Amino acid sequence: MTLTQSLAKLIVSSSPSPAAHEAAREGLLDFLAVTLPVLRGDFPDAGLNSLHQVYRADDPPTRALLLGYVGHALDFDDFHPDFRGHPSVVILPALLALASQSPDINGAHFLDAYVTGVEMSGRLGLAVGSQHYTLGFHNTATLGTIAAAAACARLVHATERQTAVILGIAATQSAGLRAQFGSDVKPLHAGLAAQTAVIATQLTLAGFHGQPDNVLDSFLSTYCAGQQQPEKLISGWGAPWRIISPGLEFKPYPTCGGTHSAADAARALRQEWLQTGNSTDVLIAAIERIEVSFPPGGDIAASVRKPNTGVEARFSLEYVIAACLLRGELRLEDFSSAPVATDIAALAESVARCPDFSAPPDELNPAARFHQVTVFLRDGSVLQQRFTRQQSLAIPFDLPAKLRACLPGLTDAKRVELVALSRLENRDSLPRLVDMLFAKQINAASL
Repeated sequence: MTLTQSLAKLIVSSSPSPAAHEAAREGLLDFLAVTLPVLRGDFPDAGLNSLHQVYRADDPPTRALLLGYVGHALDFDDFHPDFRGHPSVVILPALLALASQSPDINGAHFLDAYVTGVEMSGRLGLAVGSQHYTLGFHNTATLGTIAAAAACARLVHATERQTAVILGIAATQSAGLRAQFGSDVKPLHAGLAAQTAVIATQLTLAGFHGQPDNVLDSFLSTYCAGQQQPEKLISGWGAPWRIISPGLEFKPYPTCGGTHSAADAARALRQEWLQTGNSTDVLIAAIERIEVSFPPGGDIAASVRKPNTGVEARFSLEYVIAACLLRGELRLEDFSSAPVATDIAALAESVARCPDFSAPPDELNPAARFHQVTVFLRDGSVLQQRFTRQQSLAIPFDLPAKLRACLPGLTDAKRVELVALSRLENRDSLPRLVDMLFAKQINAASL
């Protein structure tokens, strides 16, 4: 049995556990938390109007593209460490778009497909190795296309052979470069990947012929700089499910995940200073310079040094550190398409990047990443805090609090209703969710 045949069999026949379903429900709720603010118009997005001018159809491929874009527009959606990207924002829009034309799909089967897609995303990340990302590819776009295709195949009850063809059609259209980070094209990557997965599925079900074998092998040999490990696509599938371990990581901040331990270090520094009885104003006035250190290559995603807009600032270590020192928090409104805040930008000028060459390169083990923020004061004293990625992940995360922060205009009753809907436990839950999301996409009506 070939690699693709083995993979197709697993996609079609495996049975996600109740625990995997529960993790999927959390992923769906987080997706709604970061998607609805843009659909409702609470956080206007500069690129959405242009997309609506170009993509006017109301069919599943277009729905998948627009919803994928919207879900990634705030860059606040979940992350998976094996995937090294954002799985849900590609998988869920594709599944929801297909479900919008199949009212008979039940919640449990939808969750099965979602879990399958996340499993595929994590395994693809392991199979391609770190060089795929280092070479400049955006995993959410490239690997996400194939992961979403696997989820779609499961959703539509594709046969093993159809699943193999769907994967091959998706793989041959896989594309996306990190060079677009900080622009509207980054969230468009997610939308295009979701759209491609839907089209691959629809073409296959319509009888379109594609090679059922060797396409994934070709993808791995082409895009991995010799690092590919194809056996990781199938070995130990679902044991445990990738959605459980290492699991989806829900973002506490609306910035690139590569800035989060730096943000935690800066917040800890600020808190340490305030506990001395001094004010933030005194701290800012006393700062001579700031250094942030990390493993070599640890800033590969957070590559913007002097952002002009809040969107660019999401990928700026300097701006994130300055914002945390000044305000103690990272707010959605500080990372819009509007120009950066002048006070934060001024302090960000004081931040210098200092890779720690005594640490192993980031590409060898991104999970071991750290950020050390050192503040040098004019009186010669030094403040310093160091946070590892694992320490940041260990900070308790409150998904209901994130929902409140993203949708402050919702009443408590509406939030409770949304949480219940996201669990997909009632027969009408999925149809109602689909109606709500695609009505929002068209007219941004209030929830």
